[in-house]
Amino acid sequence: MARATNALGTIRELSGRDADLHREHLLRLDAEGRRERFNGVAGDHFIRDYAARCFAGRTRVFAFIDAEGIVRGAAELHAPAQGEPADIAFSVEPTFRQSGIGSRLFEVVMSAARYSRYPELRITSTAGNRAMRALARKFGARFTFEAGEVVGLIGLDVSHGKVAATRRAPALPAERYAAAV
Repeated sequence: MARATNALGTIRELSGRDADLHREHLLRLDAEGRRERFNGVAGDHFIRDYAARCFAGRTRVFAFIDAEGIVRGAAELHAPAQGEPADIAFSVEPTFRQSGIGSRLFEVVMSAARYSRYPELRITSTAGNRAMRALARKFGARFTFEAGEVVGLIGLDVSHGKVAATRRAPALPAERYAAAV
């Protein structure tokens, strides 16, 4: 698996062997982080079941791993159902927020989605999750409100090997992220 590294840690795709690292990261989220990640209350039992399902199907999980080998942030790319966009989801532990990890994970997920030729991504959040909306907006998301949730859609141009979002998004440094998928 390719890796993107900086002074804070490494971003790489997790495999089934790493499922426990992802699960433990999700369990370390504080109450607000869990509510924002799962759009509601999520207890330990739910998180354990959810984390196991992430590695039982076609979901791809990318993680920011600190110098001690602990997952501190994660991004999930859920394969689309027929006629639906692919879903993406993010989580970063409280003490690691506002350090650029979310942006780096977003870049990697978008690259993976383009590689998989998914034409559209969907991200949902609570109305109060301003940080996630700002991050998604940075990558071209346009938002609507549906059933009490905020739903963002990001169109990707996957034709002819192009790697640009259909709306302007920051360019990816090729040497850092081209091999990260």
